[in-house]
Amino acid sequence: MTGSPRALMPDYLRLVALFGIVVVNVQFIAFSALGSFADPGGETLHDEITLWLVNGLALLKTYGLFSFMFGVGLGFLMRSASRHGLPFGRVYRNRMIGLAILGVVHGCLFFPGDILTIYAVTGSILYLFRDWPVRRLVRVGAALLIVQALIAPLLLLATPETPPDIVAMERAILTNGGFPEVVLFRSIGFAFIMPSFLVFQGTAALGWFCLGLAAVKSGMIDDAMHPLWRRSRRWCLGPGVALGLAGAAIWQWGPPVPGAVLTVAAAPIATLGYLGLIAALSRPPGPIMAQALSAGGSSLSIYLGQSIVLSTVFSGYGLGLWGAVDWLTAVAVALAVTVILIVVLAIWRSRFRLGPFEWVLRRITYGWFRH
Repeated sequence: MTGSPRALMPDYLRLVALFGIVVVNVQFIAFSALGSFADPGGETLHDEITLWLVNGLALLKTYGLFSFMFGVGLGFLMRSASRHGLPFGRVYRNRMIGLAILGVVHGCLFFPGDILTIYAVTGSILYLFRDWPVRRLVRVGAALLIVQALIAPLLLLATPETPPDIVAMERAILTNGGFPEVVLFRSIGFAFIMPSFLVFQGTAALGWFCLGLAAVKSGMIDDAMHPLWRRSRRWCLGPGVALGLAGAAIWQWGPPVPGAVLTVAAAPIATLGYLGLIAALSRPPGPIMAQALSAGGSSLSIYLGQSIVLSTVFSGYGLGLWGAVDWLTAVAVALAVTVILIVVLAIWRSRFRLGPFEWVLRRITYGWFRH
C-alpha cells in the first residue's frame, strides 16, 4: 500500500530542509556576513573543507526544498479552504501578512537573512498563478530557476567591497554590544540586503513555489512512488551533487566567481535529486522518527527557533562565540541546536496541536473567521 508514504513525504521534506538550511544560515550568524558572496571563506584547511561541503551539498539546495514545500503548502491551503467553505483569497492574504510580520521581526531582531519576508512577497505573486495548469506551472518554475542562474554572475560581480570600518563595527557590535545595539545593526543590515535578496533568492523561490504547487495539483506529492521521483533521483542526484561539489571546490580554491556561478546553476539539479531521494525514504517510520517527523511539521517554529537560539549563542549579549570557533564547530552547534529544538517541539506537540509560531500564524490567518 502507498497511503502512508504519500502522507509522509511532506514531513520528510520539511525535516531534511531544516537541517540543511541551518548549516547554511549559521555561516552568517557565527561569522561575518559582510564579505562578498563571491569571496571564499575559512582561515584554515579545516575551515575550507567544511565550507566546501556546506556550499557544495546544502547551499541553495535545501533552500530549494524549503521553497518547494511552500508551494506545496499553497496547494494544501487551497484544499483546506475549500473543505471548510472559506474564501481562499482572504485566507491567503492573511497568511502572507502573517509571514511578513514574522519575517520583519525575525530579520530585525535575530537574522537579517530571513526568508519569510521573501516568501511573503513572492508568495503574493504565486497567488496569481493558483489556477494555472500543471504544465504551465512547471514551465514557468523551470524558467525562473534558469533566470536565477543567468543573473547570478551580474549580482556577484556587482557586489561592492565592504569598507574596513564597517567590518570592524560589525565585529565590535556582535562581540561586545548589548541586545539593543545588535538589533539596530541587524535592522540596518536587513533593510540593506533585502532588495537584492528579493531579486536573487526571490526569483528561485517563486520558481520552486510553482513546482511545489504543480506537485500538489498533479498528485505527485501524495505519491512517493511516482515515476517522476524515481527519474529525478536517477538523473539528477548524482550529476547535481557532483556539479555542486565541483562548483564549491572552484569557488573555494580557484576563481571564485565562476565557482559560485556553477554552484548556483547546479543547485536546482541537486534539489531535484534530493526530492527523488527523499521520496524513496518516505516510508512508515519507527517511534523515534515518527516523533521527529511530527516535530518537523512545526517547521516555522524550528526555523525561527534556530535563529533565536544561535544568535544568542554567538552574539556578545549571549555566549559571545561570534568568530571565536572554527567553521566545523559552528556547524556542529547548529545541528545540535536543531536536534534539541526537534526534541522540544516533539514534547510540545504531544500536548498541543500546533507549534508556538504556527499558532501565531494560524491566528493571523484565520482569526477573522468564525468556525
